Amino acid sequence: MAEELVLTFPRRLLDEIGSFQGLRTDIGAYVPRILEAQNTRYVPRSLAEDDPSLKQIIPYVLVRRGDTLLHYVRGKGSGEKRLVAKGSIGIGGHINHRDEDLFGVGFDYYEEAVQRELHEELLIDADLTTRIVALINDDSTPVGQVHFGVVHVCELGDQHLSRGEPCITELRFLTLDQLRERRDAMETWSQLSLDFVLAQVLSASGPGPSDNGRYVNSARQTRLVLPVVSPSTSSGRSARPSQTRATTDRSR
Repeated sequence: MAEELVLTFPRRLLDEIGSFQGLRTDIGAYVPRILEAQNTRYVPRSLAEDDPSLKQIIPYVLVRRGDTLLHYVRGKGSGEKRLVAKGSIGIGGHINHRDEDLFGVGFDYYEEAVQRELHEELLIDADLTTRIVALINDDSTPVGQVHFGVVHVCELGDQHLSRGEPCITELRFLTLDQLRERRDAMETWSQLSLDFVLAQVLSASGPGPSDNGRYVNSARQTRLVLPVVSPSTSSGRSARPSQTRATTDRSR
């Protein structure tokens, strides 16, 4: 069986654009460049996992329903053993090639991989739309040193949702208050994403929903109003499904 190949970009490119620790929202400065053909290449995963000169591109999707976010616990079947038993609010994985399109690159190719991942990891009879809201770089852990997260938000209505793979356990929607209580048991990327949400709550000007695209804190409960950060980054599942080439691997 051929070894898994994952999409990467050179760490030096991140340093050139502006290295950071944690989460950032200036998406336009990073995403177009790291997805350019001349800046990406597929590398055997066994090599990429131990090579801090490379960053593996990982879509990380927060699924929202009303004032709640989807949460799950990574089971023993997770490919990234260092994250087993950790709580997570992100659906995502490595971007892999398909034999018929080893050199697929670019933003459209990336978006197709995101859509494929969502519909493989979550069983749901609905078209899904995502938008990029933030980026994550965490060099404080061995896992983070070789990965780069692109944080998306997916808005979900009343459609039924269930897990698509056994490595996703205890899948449920939780309020921000419930997530805050579980923060210490979450993987680092989910902690950073949740902190981003809570920071928006604290910076809101007053109780009740506002029109500035923030998470706002009302007198009764923490209200979730997701920000619109990046324009022109939405895609639906129906976008060129017959031409989908990229695949994503859940095993981060």
